[in-house]
Amino acid sequence: MRRTRLVFSGSGGQGVITAAIILAEAAVIYEGMNATQSQSYGAAARGGATRSDVIISEQEINFPVVSQPNILVCLTQEAYSSFGPEIRPAGTLISDSRFVETTRKVDARQIELPMYDTVMARIGKPIVFNICVLGALIGLEGLVRPESVMKTLRERVPKDFIGMNSDALQIGLELGAPFRVAG
Repeated sequence: MRRTRLVFSGSGGQGVITAAIILAEAAVIYEGMNATQSQSYGAAARGGATRSDVIISEQEINFPVVSQPNILVCLTQEAYSSFGPEIRPAGTLISDSRFVETTRKVDARQIELPMYDTVMARIGKPIVFNICVLGALIGLEGLVRPESVMKTLRERVPKDFIGMNSDALQIGLELGAPFRVAG
């Protein structure tokens, strides 16, 4: 039975929750899996702490809250400090090298990627940073097919922004793929 528990974390305005929703929808609608997605916000919508839990499973999901995630995505130092200790031993922690300085105190595989800087260098707009993060996650873990994410994006994103989102997804896939563990 395949079951993955993920936590996306960062700050309001980074698109953390949107990325989590897109992943969950892609898993359910285009991959035929079960998924749950829940979210919590800090005191401020923009700039406050944000967390979104996602569970993807081939079986029924009985409880939607993630404890000890297999995969933790941290896009701010605060998120890393707060949620890093929660990761399941031998899990995967993905962070953006611009915003997070990692330590080796976490019992997990830690992957630091220059997602934000690469998006800014190649696209020039931070609005698709979250889609690059989602692409890196998929490139690393293969949770869903990139085509499923693109189909979901086409349903959620205005037509004028599909190309930019597609480019950001591709950048993320390229960043994450070298770190993928065969299996």
